[in-house]
Amino acid sequence: MTLQLRWGARTDRGRVRAINEDAFVATAPVFVVADGMGGHAAGEVASALTVDCFRALAGPGSAPAEDVLGALGEANDRILEHAASSPTARGMGTTVTGLVVVQNGPAEELLAFNVGDSRLYRIRGEDVAQVSVDHSAVQELVDAGLIAPEQAAVHPDRHIVTQALGSNPPPRPDVWFIAPAAGDRFVLCTDGLSGEVPLQELGRLSREIEDPGETADQLVEAALRAGGRDNVTVLVVDVVEVSGDAGPDESTAPRASLTAENPVLPTDLAGNV
Repeated sequence: MTLQLRWGARTDRGRVRAINEDAFVATAPVFVVADGMGGHAAGEVASALTVDCFRALAGPGSAPAEDVLGALGEANDRILEHAASSPTARGMGTTVTGLVVVQNGPAEELLAFNVGDSRLYRIRGEDVAQVSVDHSAVQELVDAGLIAPEQAAVHPDRHIVTQALGSNPPPRPDVWFIAPAAGDRFVLCTDGLSGEVPLQELGRLSREIEDPGETADQLVEAALRAGGRDNVTVLVVDVVEVSGDAGPDESTAPRASLTAENPVLPTDLAGNV
């Protein structure tokens, strides 16, 4: 099974922030967004270091699945090294979420991963689903049943992440294999979008606009109209065609975490969506 994709991307510093600390790479087979954090432009450096590690995976064909985890580890190391070399960069870090075409057995599939609260959504027909699960203080409250999901959107701690690249010990990324279908649309974004635009509006724009570049533009514009209080970055990736034998249908499985102790990504380590 091989995949034909098309995509579009846009980033904006928003209406409040002085600089844009987001970064992205959108070059097949790699689609990644990162949301940096830290003073004195350190967040900008952290996100740039991260996407540079993933940009090295871009090229013809699919990327080796094990190289995705390797890029996450390399990014974490490079951020720590930079922070150690500069007093003003201490505490720098970045969230990251991504979608990479990999070879999983006989088929090309999509390997999704997440650290922090940047998000990955899938639009399939009329269904809009958040694939990633935020690594955040409010998500832990939701998981524990202490607050409702709608309360999380306005909670005072909603911007506190519990995992990020640039930490020691390294974070535990969530990783999934996704068996794609023709017509699937994926939206990757920083919280400058998800914190401003309700899921219903995100889904409406994603369903109504055919071109992925225009969709990314309109989602960013919606975030700016809502206030643009943060940097906002949006990648839209469409599965145009799935050719060849897709094999048996996969049922949704729980998210899985991978660590440096498990550097290879066999099917039984990652969830399937």
